[in-house]
Amino acid sequence: MSLKQQIDNDIKKAMLAKNKEELEALRSIKSLILLAETEKGGSGDISSDTENKLLVKAAKQRKESADIFTQQGRNDLADKENFQLDIISRYLPKQLSTEEVEAALKNIIAEVGAKGPQDMGKVMGTATKKLAGQADGKIVSELVKKLLAGG
Repeated sequence: MSLKQQIDNDIKKAMLAKNKEELEALRSIKSLILLAETEKGGSGDISSDTENKLLVKAAKQRKESADIFTQQGRNDLADKENFQLDIISRYLPKQLSTEEVEAALKNIIAEVGAKGPQDMGKVMGTATKKLAGQADGKIVSELVKKLLAGG
């Protein structure tokens, strides 16, 4: 089942349950998918890779918004953003633990033959493709720096 079909089914369930907050979050995800499908030059269908990128971007935006609202003492708005983040997270691929990311990065470093910090670009290029949607880019970047520095 495609992500769009899954979202449609969950929207119906949320409507029947009269769960307004969940319905709002699901509709925002559906909106992102529809916008991507109807984008200029688009074929009408989007790949699961593109769907994952949309979800990761949406999750990152919600997290950043929640952090800002928390800093400003607006916990009501932060709670709303966190709730939407939880809904979006249901559809994201399983996130890898730090240890799993580190193990994957060690393989990638060996694969591209990286010798030191000067090879960070090569490693990051491969890592972002292989770990897309499964690990936060900041964590990947920090681990690559640490591993290439010999730590």
